[in-house]
Amino acid sequence: MELRTDRRRVVVTGCGVVSPVGNTTEDFWTALLAGRSGVTALTRFDTSGLPVRIGGDLTGFDPAGSGFLTPQEVRRTDLFTQYAVVAAGQAMRAAGLEPRADVDPYRFAAVIGSGYGAAHAIQQQYDVLKNQGARRVSPYHSVLTAIDHPAGLLSIKYGISGPSCAVSAACATGAVALGEAAELIRHGRADVVLAGGTDDSLTAADLAGTANARALSRRNDDPEGASRPFDRDRDGFVMAVGATVLTLEEAGHAERRGATILAEVAGYAATTDAHHATAPDPTGAGAVRAMRGALADAGLTPGDVGQVSAHGTGTVLNDRIEAAALREVLGPDQLRRTPVTAVKSMTGHMLGASGAAEAAAAVLSLRDRRIPPIRNCDHPEDDDLDLVVKGARDWDGDAVLSNSFGFGGHNAVLVLTRYRT
Repeated sequence: MELRTDRRRVVVTGCGVVSPVGNTTEDFWTALLAGRSGVTALTRFDTSGLPVRIGGDLTGFDPAGSGFLTPQEVRRTDLFTQYAVVAAGQAMRAAGLEPRADVDPYRFAAVIGSGYGAAHAIQQQYDVLKNQGARRVSPYHSVLTAIDHPAGLLSIKYGISGPSCAVSAACATGAVALGEAAELIRHGRADVVLAGGTDDSLTAADLAGTANARALSRRNDDPEGASRPFDRDRDGFVMAVGATVLTLEEAGHAERRGATILAEVAGYAATTDAHHATAPDPTGAGAVRAMRGALADAGLTPGDVGQVSAHGTGTVLNDRIEAAALREVLGPDQLRRTPVTAVKSMTGHMLGASGAAEAAAAVLSLRDRRIPPIRNCDHPEDDDLDLVVKGARDWDGDAVLSNSFGFGGHNAVLVLTRYRT
């Protein structure tokens, strides 16, 4: 395996995670290795009358007590922003980064994506307008409901004076945010970037609409068994919330300040199916091209792939098409000996945060040399896939192919590798 070294290299020096299986990176990782589900019956609002009443919600999330948000910031932010700020704070702390001391503020950037944005704040302010009148609508409405609010607030809190923005690419958002952030470093526009995704889309309207699109599992009586990637009995994905932010750095910058380097973002590619608003292209051509593009970007061959972190939603079409695309990219022989995992089987689908969460899991897998299992895959549909299904697996590979696909035909693939000088 020979990685490209003819450009500025991008490394990961910190991870921050807020998820249904844990509100810190280590709690998240411990739960994944144990195969523990974060999917439960929903209690944050009345679900009676809804076709789907389960989801991946947070337990014990305390934004005010996190140390990363002031009480005033909590009052003036939607949960999707709070999740992102807490995850970013964790990522900087894990990287040992003091922003105003360790990095030129004009070389410091933030790319925080979201699929749904401030879903709750928008609904809440609409209710205020409808029931109490225009004078009662918050003067912060335009700010707190903007999809770029997490990036903007992080820039204010930490003196980020380089580029800051939001990206949105449906369920591929988190991966796109990381990939585009890596490009900022590669092309010399930043030395450090806080990058990832966040979403808090568990609303009655979102559950009802997505269920009506026949995309969600209806296993209301078996929440923990509802998310079933690559299983013959899968019946849809499970909506979930959370955020993941990684600290990305130019490799030399990280080495000079003595940071611990967890992994390298070696490759990235994105494509679009141009096929349908919700259904993936049945040929899988866009997914195939994205995987091949990410490997080429990293300077790797299919034979170098040591693990696949699958998109693995648990919908019939997505899993089947992803398996076929992997077969075309890796070839049948390589496919049979490449372990495949699917984090959504435990977290549910964190939507705009999912690609970043799965990239974080890949980073931690490279760090600890272990692969988390796929929960609930009791009857695998495709015998050619080496699915990690009977507990976590020890592993000594060097490269992870991390797939993210989304509504609208978005495909984004990252290649994360062990860092070698």
